[in-house]
Amino acid sequence: MLSPSPNSSKKAFSRVALVGKLQTDGIEEHLQDLAKLVSGLGCEVFIEAGTAAHLGLSDYPTKTAQDFAGAIDLVVVLGGDGTMLGIARQLAGSNVPLVGINMGRLGYMTDIPIQSVKETLPKIIAGEYEADTRTLLDAVVLRDGKEINRALALNDVVVNRSGISGMVELAVRVNGSFMYNQRSDGLIVSTPTGSTAYALSAGGPILHPHVAGILLVPIAPHSLSNRPIVLPQDSLTVIEVINGLEVIVNFDMQSQTNLQSGDKVEVRQSDKTIALLHPSNHSDYKTLREKLHWNEYPSTF
Repeated sequence: MLSPSPNSSKKAFSRVALVGKLQTDGIEEHLQDLAKLVSGLGCEVFIEAGTAAHLGLSDYPTKTAQDFAGAIDLVVVLGGDGTMLGIARQLAGSNVPLVGINMGRLGYMTDIPIQSVKETLPKIIAGEYEADTRTLLDAVVLRDGKEINRALALNDVVVNRSGISGMVELAVRVNGSFMYNQRSDGLIVSTPTGSTAYALSAGGPILHPHVAGILLVPIAPHSLSNRPIVLPQDSLTVIEVINGLEVIVNFDMQSQTNLQSGDKVEVRQSDKTIALLHPSNHSDYKTLREKLHWNEYPSTF
């Protein structure tokens, strides 16, 4: 195992699990190379069981994500933000941090380019990193007062119409106080992490990851005065379906529940968090500048 870097008092890691995006071209070769790199650093290497089974990897022991807590020091995710979201929800509250290697497109959370892994990952494993704690949302779906589903979301909880139905009408209450009835294509409840995802494309503001807030963003509202709003982090938002056909609620756009008129979705900040690790020179503003192409064309005047 690597000793902690002399320039860092942070924890070095010895038991590392690898998770891969299964649909990515070349993922097996990249995972094999990554496993050799981490093993060569003196770490014990595991492959997430689903990844190993899908790709036929048998050179390293496997563990399910449910077994990572207490057995794994660090999870390295090879893929895009979608892969990161899926594993983050499973590990929320486990005190197992994640590192993201970007093989996707934007990669806000998987912020280490695959080309720089050999240079960057050994430093992180040795304890040279920036730790970044992210909050999640806890959503409960109620029908006739009874819970029919419960889910976590690192990015967002989205109540919206299907692709072939008309507008939905939603009633929104915050901490028991009526906010508004809204006719729109839907409503996004977002964490600061999710503010650069669907919420951003719907016209919401970008929140710094450390802002203590929850973001509400209407999707194509009928009234232009229905604007995004940032709520305190301890807010309980209740969204009731007043009217609409084929209304659904999505959790990180990776799982969903069909809704009926009268159903309610209660959304609050979860008491579970997840830690993301970045290179020691990480800057959230640099990430935004590069991903959103800010200042791509320098001013000539």
